[in-house]
Amino acid sequence: MFNVRIITKYTFQMGLLITSNRLDMLKLMDADDNKSKRLVSLMKKRGFIQPAFELYGGVAGLYDYGPLGGRLRRNVISKWLNHWISLGNIVEIDSPTITPEPVLKASGHIGAFNDYASECKSCNSIFRTDHLLEGYHNNPDALDNIALDNELLKNKIPCPSCNKSEWLPSEPLNLMFSTIIGANKGGRKAFMRPETAQGMFLQFPSIYRHFRGKLPFGAVQVGKGYRNEISPRQGMIRLREFNMAELEYFIDPEKDINYNLDLWDDVQIKLVPDPGKDELTEKRYTIYNAVKEGVVRDQTVGWFMIKTFELMLELGINNEYIRFRQHEQDEMAHYATDCWDLEIYGSYGWIECVGIANRGCYDLKAHQNVTKSNELKAWRDFENELEIEKYVCSPIQSIVGPRFKEKSKLISDHLEKLDASKINFPFIINIGGEEISIEENMVEIKKVNSIERGEWFTPHVVEPAFGIDRIIWHILEHSFTETSKENDDYYTILKLRNKICPIDFSVYPLFEKDGLDKIALKIIDSIREIDGINVNYDGTKSIGRRYARGDEIGVPYAITIDHQTIDDNTVTLRDRDSQEQKRMSIEELLLFISKY
Repeated sequence: MFNVRIITKYTFQMGLLITSNRLDMLKLMDADDNKSKRLVSLMKKRGFIQPAFELYGGVAGLYDYGPLGGRLRRNVISKWLNHWISLGNIVEIDSPTITPEPVLKASGHIGAFNDYASECKSCNSIFRTDHLLEGYHNNPDALDNIALDNELLKNKIPCPSCNKSEWLPSEPLNLMFSTIIGANKGGRKAFMRPETAQGMFLQFPSIYRHFRGKLPFGAVQVGKGYRNEISPRQGMIRLREFNMAELEYFIDPEKDINYNLDLWDDVQIKLVPDPGKDELTEKRYTIYNAVKEGVVRDQTVGWFMIKTFELMLELGINNEYIRFRQHEQDEMAHYATDCWDLEIYGSYGWIECVGIANRGCYDLKAHQNVTKSNELKAWRDFENELEIEKYVCSPIQSIVGPRFKEKSKLISDHLEKLDASKINFPFIINIGGEEISIEENMVEIKKVNSIERGEWFTPHVVEPAFGIDRIIWHILEHSFTETSKENDDYYTILKLRNKICPIDFSVYPLFEKDGLDKIALKIIDSIREIDGINVNYDGTKSIGRRYARGDEIGVPYAITIDHQTIDDNTVTLRDRDSQEQKRMSIEELLLFISKY
């Protein structure tokens, strides 16, 4: 364990060093409005990301990952999964994307999963109200409909479509896509899931058994989420179908967990604590001190903040363009005790990409209340056994049996769990939705002494939720570098991290003749025998053009086969970032790749 911690800290220091060297690149992005457009053009041209259904005019908020983007997305997700599962007490689950209505009713999504929308009186265009107020109010997402309407009026916000400033009162619109399970007339109402979390809460009994009832433990799930955004914009930042990755970490709120936060006591992170209404003040803290001083109110939240920061560095996000912003009290969910958003800076400004919240026991309790299930609880041993004197309600079977017949077993089980010291006759119990009156002659009150060794309780949950598409966009943006040529054209290098780049090695025969192409294909066959390596062949146009194409899509290494290869069995290995070239034997090359 000690060695693992040393490696983790080393990774941090290397990440801070590497990313800090790219500050000037991002400053160029700020200075050049067209750079972001060139990145979007590159993403489309090279098969990373592009609007979906373009041949049919496209649909706002829906995007395709192309040949390179699909591989990049898969690599980022694999890196995300491995980062958390390697902790040892976290497992992966997978649940359906179609969710029955009662589940989302219990979770609160049907009643509260809304955004306010405003309709222009002049042209009838509809927009999300908080989006209209961006740049006019520090946190419009936290305002209610009356406050939103007042801000629209006070700031004379123009309609983006017709430029008029007359708005109808804002109204809440539910963001979930509805569907029917089964035949339309007799089917069950359902929704496309707006988050992956509910599947993990409902699988708690299975996960609890998997870990033999030993908290803390967690579950992760990666998959599609769906939100019918009112006015999606900003490209990959706001989508109607998106890739999300969530982690639910179940803890006993009465037990302290030693997270060893002092291991990162020399790593300072930008925090925006209690931002308030008018200004955002960035401060630098170590997470150890932030938790110690109460800035971060929950140590588990603090631990996930540092582990998330570590992951962002490993993915290639620039550390100077990462900050954690604490939710304001009126912005935070009523059940949350602390919540921080990891925001990444890019061409769209500061964008929330991860939310880390202590959700308390809200979710498990909500499903307990609806399903009446006792399986969503965990067992806690007392430090010392307790001798308890209590009164129990013992059913008189000669009366309960004949009176209630097939329901008598359910009624008896229910009565035996009641605290008889608080009963006044007659009283009502609910069995299968039916209210049943229990009279004094049906039960016998008994006094019993028992030894209590523990108790059942509802675990609390800390949840880091990641927007994978937003993170991928910022990875691409932070990796995108340009150098000017003499003819004012740009030479582009996509400096993706080795572990997530779509293609690891490209093989280039100098000419596709004289047997050079056959040697190249043999080398590719040998490389493909090495597990986890993705290799590409490119034999068209000049070698300089091919190097440029490889740099443009982020290939870390290029392997060139020339006529010398025929003579001495050596090739040239070219490094993308340094542009340095090294001659080596094919055996040395394969050894290098196996270590890569």
